[in-house]
Amino acid sequence: MSEKTPEPVVDVLAEEWAAIAELGSVLEAGEWELPSECPGWSVRDVLAHMVGTERSLLGHDAPAPVTDAGHVHNPVGAVNEGWVRSLQGASGPELLAEFRAVTDRRLAELRSWPASRFDEEGPSPVGKVPYREFMRVRVMDCWVHEQDMRVATARPGHREGPAATLAIGRLLSAMPFIVGKKVGAPDGSAVRFEIVGAEERRLDVAVDGGRAGAVESLRGEPTVGLRMDLEVFWRLGCGRMTGAAARGAGLVEIQGDTELGARVVDEMAFMI
Repeated sequence: MSEKTPEPVVDVLAEEWAAIAELGSVLEAGEWELPSECPGWSVRDVLAHMVGTERSLLGHDAPAPVTDAGHVHNPVGAVNEGWVRSLQGASGPELLAEFRAVTDRRLAELRSWPASRFDEEGPSPVGKVPYREFMRVRVMDCWVHEQDMRVATARPGHREGPAATLAIGRLLSAMPFIVGKKVGAPDGSAVRFEIVGAEERRLDVAVDGGRAGAVESLRGEPTVGLRMDLEVFWRLGCGRMTGAAARGAGLVEIQGDTELGARVVDEMAFMI
């Protein structure tokens, strides 16, 4: 995966897929069957889901959707479950070998394309966007699923580097939506998100004229400050942990308007 391409996001995808493959290579037999925080999925199932997605993007016919699983709530989930079910017969190492193979094929395809192909708009999980934007979403999605595998197996890691930086940035970029649309924070209020620890980040979101947006600086102190580590932040944003659970366990520090802060924490999930 060392070959370079004129499209930067492809190299970030390569870095992310290499990290997943490296993680899979050290998992012991029993770890593949540990439950993840993705409802109904084991660690092995999480990897099967990623294999299925990349097969789809290569043009493979999808297996029949599965609608009889209690954790499937929409057509996209049914398609995802179809891929997972179709790969149930593969062991963890066998699935890892297929992951390496399918991502190698995807990288070869992406690196064969002219730059203009990445300008073309098409469907994606975030609507109709240029293909490079779709691939940025793929980086975030794969990084989150890698972290799902790491949480389940108690093997933390890959919190720095191009893929992690891109993923964390995209997760942070959703916070104005949380503050403005989901919470409906009052005009004139501001929320500061602080990720503490080795992966320190800070984002200030201000509500002005009924709209919430990220700002470079605030006039004075924020209405509410939220402090948490990276793992808590992404698990809240991706719906792996409820706000009530995080607050109850003391994993989030709320400063200032505690009522507004609790509402923001409880509504942070935007990705499932």
